[in-house]
Amino acid sequence: MKQYYSVKSKHPDAILLFRVGDFYETFGEDAIRASEILGITLTRRANGSASFVELAGFPHHALDNYLPRLVRAGQRVAICEQLEDPKLTKKIVKRGITELVTPGVAFNDNVLEHKENNFLACVYADKKLAGVSFLDVSTGEFFAAQGTFEYVDKLLTNFSPKEVLYQRGTDHEFEAHFGSKFYTYKVDEWVFGKEIGYERLLRHFQTASLKGFGVEDMPYAISAAGAILYYLDLTQHHQVGHIRSISRLEEDRYVWLDKFTIRNLELFNSVNENAKTLIDVIDQTISPMGGRLIKRWLALPLKDISAINTRLNVVEFLIDKEDVREGLSQHIYEIGDLERIISKVAVGRVTPREVVHLRNALYAIKGIKEECALAENGSLRDLGEQLALCENIRQRIEHEIRPEAGNILGKGSIIADGVNAELDEIRAIMNHGKDFLLQIQQREIERTGITSLKISYNNVFGYYIEVRNTHKDKVPSDWIRKQTLVSAERYITEELKHYEEKILGAEEKVLALEQRIFSEVVSALVEYIAPIQLNASLVARLDCLIGFAKVALMNGYSRPLLVDSDVLDIKDGRHPVIEKQLNHDQQYIANDVYLDSKNQQVIMITGPNMAGKSALLRQTALIVLMAQVGCFVPASAAKIGIVDKIFTRVGATDNISQGESTFMVEMHEAASILNNLSPRSLVLLDEIGRGTSTYDGISIAWSMVEYIHEHPTARAKTLFATHYHELNEMENSFDRIKNYNVSVKEVDGKVLFMRKLVKGGTEHSFGIHVAQMAGMPRSVVERAGDILKELESAHRGNGLDKPVDQIAAHREGMQLSFFQLDDPVLKKIRDEIKGMDINNLTPIEALNKLNEIKKIAGL
Repeated sequence: MKQYYSVKSKHPDAILLFRVGDFYETFGEDAIRASEILGITLTRRANGSASFVELAGFPHHALDNYLPRLVRAGQRVAICEQLEDPKLTKKIVKRGITELVTPGVAFNDNVLEHKENNFLACVYADKKLAGVSFLDVSTGEFFAAQGTFEYVDKLLTNFSPKEVLYQRGTDHEFEAHFGSKFYTYKVDEWVFGKEIGYERLLRHFQTASLKGFGVEDMPYAISAAGAILYYLDLTQHHQVGHIRSISRLEEDRYVWLDKFTIRNLELFNSVNENAKTLIDVIDQTISPMGGRLIKRWLALPLKDISAINTRLNVVEFLIDKEDVREGLSQHIYEIGDLERIISKVAVGRVTPREVVHLRNALYAIKGIKEECALAENGSLRDLGEQLALCENIRQRIEHEIRPEAGNILGKGSIIADGVNAELDEIRAIMNHGKDFLLQIQQREIERTGITSLKISYNNVFGYYIEVRNTHKDKVPSDWIRKQTLVSAERYITEELKHYEEKILGAEEKVLALEQRIFSEVVSALVEYIAPIQLNASLVARLDCLIGFAKVALMNGYSRPLLVDSDVLDIKDGRHPVIEKQLNHDQQYIANDVYLDSKNQQVIMITGPNMAGKSALLRQTALIVLMAQVGCFVPASAAKIGIVDKIFTRVGATDNISQGESTFMVEMHEAASILNNLSPRSLVLLDEIGRGTSTYDGISIAWSMVEYIHEHPTARAKTLFATHYHELNEMENSFDRIKNYNVSVKEVDGKVLFMRKLVKGGTEHSFGIHVAQMAGMPRSVVERAGDILKELESAHRGNGLDKPVDQIAAHREGMQLSFFQLDDPVLKKIRDEIKGMDINNLTPIEALNKLNEIKKIAGL
């Protein structure tokens, strides 16, 4: 326990898994936490004469099952191993922490999601600016950026790190800027020193400056990146040779998607349980690397038309060439998670089976290279030329590692036959030991003529030859007598002793030789980390583009035309997610949208509830976003002037944890939009102002639209959906505001939603009709209709107070009157009962009358 507490003091905030023989044990508070999370038994053990200590443990071979559960529960886990063989020491076994696993630093496949990056982030904040870095230690991807707090917050949302580091003592400031939704860990302030970070990065990359990475002039980003490398040291991750570069995230290269927009457009997650998101629809990748890259592409759409068209050209080619697409897909399917396997090589955690996978992947890359070389597309040929075949290491793995190699050294044969003569000899002895002994026995019988001679074994002096006393005179002189029995004698020979030495230490020798040879193969693989990482990156890119081609074919998407103008012209646009949710007999109603900065900058959309206003807003943003990612779009045609920012303000939710009402959240999001407008922004506003009183809401909505229209430098293209029909008046006063509505038809008192965007405003919301569709009690719906008529009448007469009093005076109250219900059947029953002379009614007449009422009611 003294040794345990000494180790525990180094990482008091982590659960310490303390290796004791074949078990990992936890003690005290750690044991209590571990037993609750893992569901393992909590016991107590005497710790000295006066106290007890809690204890919970599990077998060491179950680590891969239990470790992920602890990490997913938000725990930091320190793994303390036995650092020497217990057989070789008479004292207490030396132990030490070999790894600290945290939510943001993990290599275990059971902790990691195959199609998700496991980013560790680090934020360094000053008074006005902040730096941020992101590292996925399982893939070696390393990014850095700096900018405003809002920009860093946007990146944190985009990258969704599993753990965020920041300066100790700045809790309040961090939460104020970035919220409390992240798992965080505080690091000492001195770690963020610019000089310390700069030197650490130079030492790691072994360069004279950081100019080659494009981060030389980013002091805040350097501080954050340096602190991440310090954290890897802190968590005992010293083998990080696979982190070979750091990439600068340039704000002006990507479309601005703030955290509200990513949430509102439901790109990756939805507030509704089991709802489909955009990534669910367009992610048709088949490799884990592709699955991770497509999320980053979606979070960081491009603004460079040339780069976008390069992607679109490849997608178009793959759509037309099915044989190329299918051939490449088959090869990519065989590659697996090349990125994470080569990272495991760098940190010395790769298993024999993963090395075999790596060999298979290199074979598949050869196939991809050949396919790309024949492709009639320049970008694909360029990609193919960059692929490295790594033939020498592939052939070495094929020659030295068995194809059926398992995950663990020592559990099955790993090294192929013919690689090492000593290994082959020992294996032959292990596998054919009995045959070898029988050969010696038969040879000695023939040599000596002792037919009853036999070779046996005991624990005292090992292998021996036993001869009956009747034949002892035939024993050769080179045999050494070892034991005399009543009726026999036992002998040993030099040959038997030599064999014995080999057979008794065979398993250990085989394990040692296999480990040595396997380590040599892994060491050779280390030299190929850079080209194999490049291969993984190129395959991920190709996988994404093939996925875009597949989704375009599956859903009937078309190629967008990207132009350097302010025009947004979408023909027959559809919502990519909603259309996939429809039944087979339903067809999504497509709509045209046209916006520019000269004639139709702002479209004011009115229309009833459930008509499809919100879907129209979202689909416009998603079409633009998909186009600038390099994907075909759900429209018959789309001419898209490059957008640099997409803002959305849709839906309404409280932020109760921070004491913010629905309206306050709405105003926060709206303020963020107005303060960050640019000439190429696309703004989508849905029901602004509905969280407050009607006239307050109208006033705010009107002034926001007016601000966007009259902005001196930024004529942002805007779609504004509203129930405030008064806003239709703005078309008469502002040149670039146009009224549209989502049409409906009213037939026989029923409303049919046409879901078609047409010119002109509307003044009817049909909210009462939606209430009826939702199953509201009939009396409530009808009463609402009466009140609406009175209010509309009062509004036209500008005398609202008096009608409100009258409405209240005629209220039905909670106990609804039977005869107030406006139902013809009930009226007829009422008339029947009114006409009865109950005082003179005989029993038989009463029964007949009751029967008539029953027939009227249809019972």
